[in-house]
Amino acid sequence: MEDILRPIYQERASLKSTLGILLIEKREHNSPITDTFDYILFVIVDDAEEPVFLKHYTYQDKKAALHVVKENQVREWILLGSNRKVVDWIYNGKILFDRNEYMEQLKSEIREFPFYGRKLKMGMEFAKLIRRYRDGKDFFENGHYLDAYNHIVHSLHHLARLEIIEQGFHPEVTVWNQVKHMEPEIYKLYEELISSEETLEKRLELLFLASEFLIYSRTNAGSLHLIEIMNTKEGSWSIAELMEHPELSYYSLDIGVLLEYLIEKKVVDTIRAETKGHEVYHRFYQV
Repeated sequence: MEDILRPIYQERASLKSTLGILLIEKREHNSPITDTFDYILFVIVDDAEEPVFLKHYTYQDKKAALHVVKENQVREWILLGSNRKVVDWIYNGKILFDRNEYMEQLKSEIREFPFYGRKLKMGMEFAKLIRRYRDGKDFFENGHYLDAYNHIVHSLHHLARLEIIEQGFHPEVTVWNQVKHMEPEIYKLYEELISSEETLEKRLELLFLASEFLIYSRTNAGSLHLIEIMNTKEGSWSIAELMEHPELSYYSLDIGVLLEYLIEKKVVDTIRAETKGHEVYHRFYQV
């Protein structure tokens, strides 16, 4: 099949904007990694009219997909973890074309996972974890057990990804297979939630109790990115200043609920400043 695809990727390799081309082969039947396609041609370019361009091909009983993606879009996916298949493609893909060793360097970056990138991703996952956990607990306490179940499943996914990132790895598509070997305790919680014969109410009750400690034990690591940014200036921060900070903008929608959690855990303090209104104060935050 690689010979059949050669004219397609050679045409792309001849363009000055092409930085590198990878070939990814399906490893398993109906593999989620390749969206059931037998082959993926992944082309990274430094300039294009649109961030993502797709084409599908078929040859006899095989099918292939061409993905042409701008470099800044690839960087965003890697940073935010919003397209985990791409991390797998870069890590495991076969290099067909590499301009100035761009692909080799990108593969090396994925393997080494720079600490700065880890801190930001951990901050994002921890903020989402707190949001989902709090919302799930509110639903549970109000008797909305199916909604609580949905949120606690998501919170466990964020907890699992947080653990994987902290250990220096990118979360894969098969995140539970990863976390099963890295942190069996988190995997066991997830397994009990989905397979226990207890009533849903009882399962959720036990899970919220068990999750509380696991989340608290990761507070320092999960909030490190936010705390370091807050320490970059003297004095306190308004909520607007925090939400507008370039690095915090990636999880600004969850900053409010994360701050409330950190205030409860005495990691962050609140500062009051007078307004023109009687007994109405501005609320600021500092470490």
